[in-house]
Amino acid sequence: MANVALFNQNGTQAGELALDDAIFGIEVNETVVYDVILSQRASKRQGTHAVKNRSAVRGGGRKPWRQKGTGRARQGSIRSPQWRGGGIVFGPTPRSYAYKLPQKVRQLALKSVYSEKVAENKLVAVEGLSFDAPKTKEFKAVLENLNVDTKVLVIVENEGNTVVEKSAANLPNVFFTTASSASVLDIVSVDKLIVTKAALSQIEEVLA
Repeated sequence: MANVALFNQNGTQAGELALDDAIFGIEVNETVVYDVILSQRASKRQGTHAVKNRSAVRGGGRKPWRQKGTGRARQGSIRSPQWRGGGIVFGPTPRSYAYKLPQKVRQLALKSVYSEKVAENKLVAVEGLSFDAPKTKEFKAVLENLNVDTKVLVIVENEGNTVVEKSAANLPNVFFTTASSASVLDIVSVDKLIVTKAALSQIEEVLA
């Protein structure tokens, strides 16, 4: 089993924590990670793009000229697609770009990115995070105690901690999530992870 140092929020080491190699010690599957990131980024697209077809464009109710005898091509409406200001053919319409990958694929991608962070010593395990009141200054002090000065994702237990989340809200390079909500895209977008002991246990339960 892989071992990581366990710290308290004061920055002092409180021991070591054994991690499940089946989750935090596998070989990174880059193809699966890429596929899952692509899926998650596609799901974030709003898909609100729209154009007007010939039935939605205003005007064009009257036939512009009679069918025969003018020498010109027959026309039924000045809002036909070939006219300037006419409707758009095959233009984008509102739709969802989201698609789902199999659960085992998503889980393998999560295991891969967690394993990569552990292998690169970019996962910081803490006993827990607690504050008496929301204080950005106190959370910033925790980051300094843990020697974290880069873009970081803080993963706490699923029950969450509103005080801790509010304390981190005003820090530009700190992102907050729970054990069950952490996504592959969230993890690869940051340099380091700060994970509570309880969250690590919940991650192992879900991905086991």
